[in-house]
Amino acid sequence: MAETNSHTEVPGGHGPKTFPPFDKQTFGSQLVWLVIAFVALYVLMSKIALPRVGSILQARRDRIAGDLAEAQRHKDESEAAMAAYEKALADARGRAQAIAAETRDKLMGEAETNRKALEAKLNTQLAEAEKTIAGTKASAMNNVRGVAADATGAIVERLIGSLPSEQAVTQAVERALKG
Repeated sequence: MAETNSHTEVPGGHGPKTFPPFDKQTFGSQLVWLVIAFVALYVLMSKIALPRVGSILQARRDRIAGDLAEAQRHKDESEAAMAAYEKALADARGRAQAIAAETRDKLMGEAETNRKALEAKLNTQLAEAEKTIAGTKASAMNNVRGVAADATGAIVERLIGSLPSEQAVTQAVERALKG
């Protein structure tokens, strides 16, 4: 009988072949090449790839920090501008109220002056009118006395048939007007 082994034979008579990583004869050299590849990969990563990635990450952090700082600066500027706007608006309102109060006081003063001037003018005209009325009343009273004396003389003459004296008629009219 033939011996059985765990190796498979390859047709063509070259002997048994196993999967190279599992071959005991090449295991040592495979470990050496694994260490060499690992060290080479570690050196490449630590000296070339990782610094590049680190610099890219740092550049991104710096850019983000710069953008945030600029955004904060713009925010502060806009808040300062808003505060200045609100202050200017409040100042303008205050000035407008002061101007309105000043104008109102000025107009009230002018109206008071005009009212006093008009009252003085009307008082003067009233005094003149009262003088005119008094003069007209006095002349009317004198005319009434004359008319009353003439009428009294005419009435007495008709009643008694003779004309009374002017002095007696005037005295009678004066007593009637006083009493």
